[in-house]
Amino acid sequence: MSTSIRYSPKATSALIRHAGLLAGAMAVVMTAEPATAQGKLDARYEASLAGIEVGKGAWVIQVDDDFYSASATGATSGVMQAFSSGHGRGESQGRVINGQLVPGNYTASITGGKKTETIRITLANGNVKESSIEPEPPPDDDRIPVTDAHRRGVIDPMTASFLRVPGTGDVLSPDSCRVSTPIFDGRMRYDLRMEYKRTETVKAEKGYRGPALVCAVYFKPLSGYIPDRAAIKYLIKQRDMEVWLAPIAGTRVLAPYKLKIPTPLGNAVLEATQFITQATPPKSASRAQ
Repeated sequence: MSTSIRYSPKATSALIRHAGLLAGAMAVVMTAEPATAQGKLDARYEASLAGIEVGKGAWVIQVDDDFYSASATGATSGVMQAFSSGHGRGESQGRVINGQLVPGNYTASITGGKKTETIRITLANGNVKESSIEPEPPPDDDRIPVTDAHRRGVIDPMTASFLRVPGTGDVLSPDSCRVSTPIFDGRMRYDLRMEYKRTETVKAEKGYRGPALVCAVYFKPLSGYIPDRAAIKYLIKQRDMEVWLAPIAGTRVLAPYKLKIPTPLGNAVLEATQFITQATPPKSASRAQ
């Protein structure tokens, strides 16, 4: 029997959905020194598959001295609308404690056709206190169970979407790429590991122009997934996924500017067309003015 993977339209659709999962969790929160400045990112993205537009999205991140929030929206566009329409929204909020981003609440809602799925996660000190999926998915004996241990020491996908660099050195140092993180998305527990590849200059149509770190990304699922799924097998073996990280002004935070995931149909790419960042004064400075 052949060991090659056949990619039917159903399998390809699943692969694209998992690519979207990675796009929303393509970085890691790192231990950092206490923040003394704040900043905001207002970004717009276009998604393409083999050079053909398939979606558009927006992402806003606000980092203050003691609180952070992030929200993202997206929808199919271009040729993809002829096959499957859909849209989604995700958001996360948390505290900044001793320089670390500590997530508290995460919500994601995805609508495809007439079906909407909503995921909610509540966390405390890195541990999942509550999580739900509505409507509740039917049980599947082939899915590896998520244990209580897998719900401890994790972050949500939205918080994992931006990287906070420790110390006082250059945030665009190659060492910023060399990280790994544990993520729980409400269904699956997985690790994302990054390694430095190169530094490139990027130029958005509106906003940021300058250097970006290009990091290799490796996907390792631990539980909550079905091992025989073709998309999962493909992503586990993939060694050519890359993310471009650019800085948010006024902070030691890097956010994805571009993401590339090879697929059997060509590269799936998520790239910023707008990447506007601005530093904002600390609350104490605002009150003193």
